[in-house]
Amino acid sequence: VPGAGAALRPCSSRVAQDGINKPVIDRIIRVDHAGEYGANRIYAGQMAVLGRSSVGPVIQQMWNQEKNHLKRFNELMVAYRVRPTVLLPFWNVAGFVLGAGSALLGKKGAMACTVAVEESISEHYNNQIRTLIEEDPEKYKELLQVIKQFRDEEQEHHDTGLEHDAEATPAYSVLKTAIQLGCKAAIFLSERI
Repeated sequence: VPGAGAALRPCSSRVAQDGINKPVIDRIIRVDHAGEYGANRIYAGQMAVLGRSSVGPVIQQMWNQEKNHLKRFNELMVAYRVRPTVLLPFWNVAGFVLGAGSALLGKKGAMACTVAVEESISEHYNNQIRTLIEEDPEKYKELLQVIKQFRDEEQEHHDTGLEHDAEATPAYSVLKTAIQLGCKAAIFLSERI
């Protein structure tokens, strides 16, 4: 019998844990999962308000990319055995409220929210890329590729928001600053809790 006596092992999506900096990887994957989860909720809120408007297809396209980002981080959480943040129920509500609330300001308000969030996330991803390169770019090659791709897509969302008159929102700079402070707090908490 071919392979007789050889132990069969089921396929696994887990990655080799040897030599990785587990606390760094756990923090990165946990916070990125939380961020993509929150982004999905923001776009869900925006679609609830503006889904049937002229900007609905633009929001839907960005949301579809965010759904793919979340799916990938769900897979990475399993592969690297990372627990999610305990704050997911809070981000569920807060994300939807932020999305719907910004959309209630109209198309420009929704796009201002997108610009603020995506600028924060692009900066956050850039910091993670630097961290992983300092650790070992070869060891973290797969994770670096994922984060770089998602960073580029988040930057596209940022640019889309600017192209759709985000900066014409009344009190744009105040709104943007407030949202970005919220993003920084969410990142800080989700990395740790």
